[in-house]
Amino acid sequence: MAVEACRHTGSQVCPRCSWTRPGEAALLVLRGRTARTAFPVALVVGTVLSLVNQGSTILAGTATASTWIRVAVNYTVPFIVASVGYLAGRRTAADATAWPGYLARYHDARPGITELILGQATDRQAEQPYSWLLEPLPGRHAVVLDLACGSAPTRELLPDARWLGVDFSAGELALAVAAGRGPVVRGRAEQLPLGDHSVGAVCAAMCLPVLTPLDAALAEMKRVLRPGGTLVALVPSRMRFGRGLLGWWRVMRSLGIRAQPWPNPGARDGLPRILRAHGFIVDTSERRVFRREIGDAHAAALLIDGLYLPDIAPDRVEAARAALASWARPGRRLPFPLRRVVAHLPLTS
Repeated sequence: MAVEACRHTGSQVCPRCSWTRPGEAALLVLRGRTARTAFPVALVVGTVLSLVNQGSTILAGTATASTWIRVAVNYTVPFIVASVGYLAGRRTAADATAWPGYLARYHDARPGITELILGQATDRQAEQPYSWLLEPLPGRHAVVLDLACGSAPTRELLPDARWLGVDFSAGELALAVAAGRGPVVRGRAEQLPLGDHSVGAVCAAMCLPVLTPLDAALAEMKRVLRPGGTLVALVPSRMRFGRGLLGWWRVMRSLGIRAQPWPNPGARDGLPRILRAHGFIVDTSERRVFRREIGDAHAAALLIDGLYLPDIAPDRVEAARAALASWARPGRRLPFPLRRVVAHLPLTS
């Protein structure tokens, strides 16, 4: 039943609802997996277009073969467009099983990298991403679990909370301890070292698109959260047109990719749907754009180092550093669109 409901996006690849290669996506369409979403759209849009463009000809009884071909196109095109939208949230990484090891090595080599980048980003109200993330957490929570806490930047923002950080990177945890941010414990998201219903809130900053297997991580969050407990998550959002887009375009063109190769691409703007499928009640889903100054080559290199690029050749990474450095100058700010999702568990199962 979980397979039919498509409860996961990328961590545990299901051939009936997920795809990695274009041929697999085409097979999903042929098997009718997109029909439930695409057919109603095609029916409405196709009917409207046919009535507007060919309705008079059909009613007059002068329809020809070419008329009916146009009618067929009116239904086919919106079906394809809706199918593409369905498939976009179900694309999976070919090497999802290798991500835990990659993430551990990455963060051991670059402890504090996420905090260094996001800690200098602000929105139009001069608010920073971490403070925005934590706003929905009232003081009534017994224990706040910071999942994949990294260097624990949220600890200083919750000085009075009964806070616990969990991360698998020894390098990140060592940095957190050195900064006096604790307590922290080493552990995996899919095997949390906590008892059932032991925490009142889970904070998940920038980790859900890369945690694998995502199903198991969400199940563990549900296990350790008490009934009615809160989940606050911060995830990347899709880029839109606006100031700073040229800088990102230079980076992606140099890397030879259109998007970062996260194993759970659906756990971004599609995170509310995933959480509902796992039994959470979604309270809010808000998007904000934060910006960070890329004023010189050093800031440009830091930004490139902050990207997850497990399969990108070193020469392409160096080209991306050079491309962003050539764009950088004092006052230029790169956009970081983020989405904050707040959800909670039902009081009763």
